[in-house]
Amino acid sequence: MDTKPYPPLARFIDQLLDAICVVDGEGRFIFVSAACERIFGYTPKEMVGKAMLEMVVPEDRARTLQAANEIMSGHPTRDFENRYMRKDGQVVHIMWSARWSEADQLRIAVARDITERKQAQSMQAALYAISEAAHTAEDLLSLFQLIHQIIGQLLSATNFFVAIHDESNDKLSFPYYKGDHDEASEQQQTFVSTLCAEVIRSRQPLLLRPESLAGLPEQLRSVHAGNGACWLAVPLNSHNGTIGALALKSNPTGARYTEKDKELLQFVSTQVATAIERKQLHARLEHMAQYDGLTGLPNRGLLHDRLKMSLARTRREQGQMSLLYLDLNNFKQVNDSLGHAAGDALLQEVANRLKQCVRDLDTVARMGGDEFVVLLENIQLPEHASNVAKKIRSVISQPMKIEDCSLCILPSIGIALYPDHGDEAQQLLRHADQAMYFEKKNSENYFSNQGSFRQPRSTVSSNRTFD
Repeated sequence: MDTKPYPPLARFIDQLLDAICVVDGEGRFIFVSAACERIFGYTPKEMVGKAMLEMVVPEDRARTLQAANEIMSGHPTRDFENRYMRKDGQVVHIMWSARWSEADQLRIAVARDITERKQAQSMQAALYAISEAAHTAEDLLSLFQLIHQIIGQLLSATNFFVAIHDESNDKLSFPYYKGDHDEASEQQQTFVSTLCAEVIRSRQPLLLRPESLAGLPEQLRSVHAGNGACWLAVPLNSHNGTIGALALKSNPTGARYTEKDKELLQFVSTQVATAIERKQLHARLEHMAQYDGLTGLPNRGLLHDRLKMSLARTRREQGQMSLLYLDLNNFKQVNDSLGHAAGDALLQEVANRLKQCVRDLDTVARMGGDEFVVLLENIQLPEHASNVAKKIRSVISQPMKIEDCSLCILPSIGIALYPDHGDEAQQLLRHADQAMYFEKKNSENYFSNQGSFRQPRSTVSSNRTFD
């Protein structure tokens, strides 16, 4: 029987779609099959002698080294997954099966490229996670943090920017940024702003590599933040238009973004835009439920919540607090003489002045109409509440420019102290309200105007402070 000589074994190995790698005890390649060039981008000649761990992405090196040590201890492994950096900067997902040859002191492994499968799985998981985040995140900042984490599992996202476009005033803001440094340089801030503005304007994604500088739009070339990094930016498009943009920057020594990465991020960004809009709507509805639509001050419901929390804290700390209840004398004359638009403008100005009279920890709330309540937390002496009331009278009594008229209006203010006037919310509110009406009843109100404002029927009487 005739026998033909078999071809060299290496020729068979080079025909395999999976890669065969042999690594010595120091972790260096001593043999690789031809498939390695297709998977890793390096020729076999370039890979031989190269340290295996240097090709692993930094985030996977620790567990890769741990797996290698276990294999060398006599524990073969199957289906171990990690990520490698190709010669062209792209990241590939690899599944390994490996064992250690004690006689040869070599690690023999088979590598399979599972990048497409991993990307499909990761994309599906990311879409689900982003949708879930829109429901579970407490606020927009929490949502941005979750989105950063999710996208970071798909792409290199050490430097991650979220830009939001306010179409009403054509203003771009960056409510979320994370990067290599606590704050981006002025040059980088300018570049990111220009990049995101261009992406929002064009509604098209942009992939910027160092070699593509010449092809950038002029406004980007003039502010390009170089140093060899790659940039990837995509618009946040929704059925309501383009609401913002996502921007990622790679490290100069890290993975380089590809066209596939751009497509992936653009696909995911649609879900991100939906999640952001949902959270923005939720935030607006919450704000409407808790804040007065005219003045932007906390409303009656939010005041009650804060008052209850303040009372609990003050009882626990055995401290003091105060409520000031006030309304505006002769406010009805403003509405009757100048109209409700002028009355609204007056209330807005009063709200702004009230906020200037208190500390950040205090609360100014609108109860309705021309009635306001000031919650003073953690006061040391009862005189402190009286001093704030005097300051409010002084500030509010200053002339206000309303519809080309200079108006002067005085408040009536009632004061309630905890624990002197009650230890429950309703008791304190009732006492302050009654004190305010007592002052109003026993005071004379002053109302004046200048300019084009027609003089209303004036009521002039004395005004005194009630403590």
